Amino acid sequence: MSTGNETLAGRAIGMSELAQYQPGSVVSRTLIDKKIGTITLFAFDEGQGLSEHTAPYDAFVQIVDGVADITIDGQVHRVAAGQMIIMPADRPHALRAVERFKMLLVMIRA
Repeated sequence: MSTGNETLAGRAIGMSELAQYQPGSVVSRTLIDKKIGTITLFAFDEGQGLSEHTAPYDAFVQIVDGVADITIDGQVHRVAAGQMIIMPADRPHALRAVERFKMLLVMIRA
């Protein structure tokens, strides 16, 4: 499956450049989309987020810029640039931008 990101392969590029902040919005860019999993970069404006949901796979989140509150099973974790957190499969989680932030989401389906 093509994601339109072939130009990214084999090059060094600043991850933060791949998704830009937009006022009042959440922007995402899928970097890899394969049957086995996905890698997606998100940019959240301050106050934006994702409502509580579950996923059938563990999700690795790396904060690239800014600060987010990530809630897992009702417990809030403040995660800042340079930090990561794993959101376990089948456990409710939500995200909210304390300040605008960018995150890399890695989901492995196998």
